[in-house]
Amino acid sequence: MILTDTHTHLYSEEFQEDRNEMMQRAIDAGVSRFFVPSIDSSYTNKMYDLESQYPENVFLMMGLHPTYVKENYLEELAHVEKQLDSKKFYAVGEIGIDLFWDKTFLKQQQHAFQHQIQLAKKHKLAINIHCRDAFDEVFEVLESEKATDLFGIFHCFTGDLGQAQRAISLGMKLGIGGVATFKNGKIDQFLNQIDLQHIVLETDSPYLAPVPNRGKRNESSYTLLVAQKLAEIYNLPVEEIARRTTENSKQIFGI
Repeated sequence: MILTDTHTHLYSEEFQEDRNEMMQRAIDAGVSRFFVPSIDSSYTNKMYDLESQYPENVFLMMGLHPTYVKENYLEELAHVEKQLDSKKFYAVGEIGIDLFWDKTFLKQQQHAFQHQIQLAKKHKLAINIHCRDAFDEVFEVLESEKATDLFGIFHCFTGDLGQAQRAISLGMKLGIGGVATFKNGKIDQFLNQIDLQHIVLETDSPYLAPVPNRGKRNESSYTLLVAQKLAEIYNLPVEEIARRTTENSKQIFGI
């Protein structure tokens, strides 16, 4: 069984003490593909170190996370462009809009999101979307960039059925993680109305650990717990969930 974690912050300081053991636990659980999003330039070298340490397993994205869009965001975007020009990445991400913490830089977030979508198109790459308290704003930008070469993953999808269908219509697959296991997560109530071809698995580790580990540090081995929850929702064997969601991830990332 091959599981794919399409969104995991393996470079996080939370894994500083036991990163190798954490990686081994994931591999032992069947997770052999780890897609790692970028946050800002301060994490780039850590990402490259991880890739060199696990060249068969770790695949990198490049982008500027919306909550890191600050006064210097044009410098950060220039860094993203430089990296995309200099080496191989598998998506532009994580990018998007986040209005949960701070609305001060909304205009800059919108500009950074649109610009990075255009970079993804230029490099023929998927996008990986971060959206928090900003569905309308994210969809506005996506609609403006709608095209056959716009595709990717709506990471940590927490919307309703209508928003799920809209995201899919714009070329996105839904990144499903620990929230699907939460009693108040709600997405488990309609996911079986979404064809499995539109679903990929993720953890967003070290955040959003699935039940029964909710509230603790998340890690990529818990992709298996998400797969088991989807097996319940879709009434399919967990091996089938693993196979099909991994195939879906290959469509997006090209590997």
